Amino acid sequence: MDIKLTSKMILEKEFKKNFKGYNVEEVDSFLDEIIQDYETFEKVVAQLREENRQLREDMDNLPKRQPVASAAAAGTTNFDILKRLSNLEKHVFGSKLYE
Repeated sequence: MDIKLTSKMILEKEFKKNFKGYNVEEVDSFLDEIIQDYETFEKVVAQLREENRQLREDMDNLPKRQPVASAAAAGTTNFDILKRLSNLEKHVFGSKLYE
């Protein structure tokens, strides 16, 4: 993705003048607007590049995550979990919970 023009190149561009040419003041005014846009684009691109660099750096500095073992891979099923939960409730709340 090559950018062919910069705001400086637009500012310094010289056009040949002839008898039936465009209104020089109109062209200059329009080019001034284009230059302002290019300057804004250049600032935005620089900000985005810096943000991208910072995010990549932050991402590289994150600790590497180990894959989480799924309950099924560990041999645990929903039934096993519910059974354990029930046993814990009995232990914590005693027989009052089931009376």
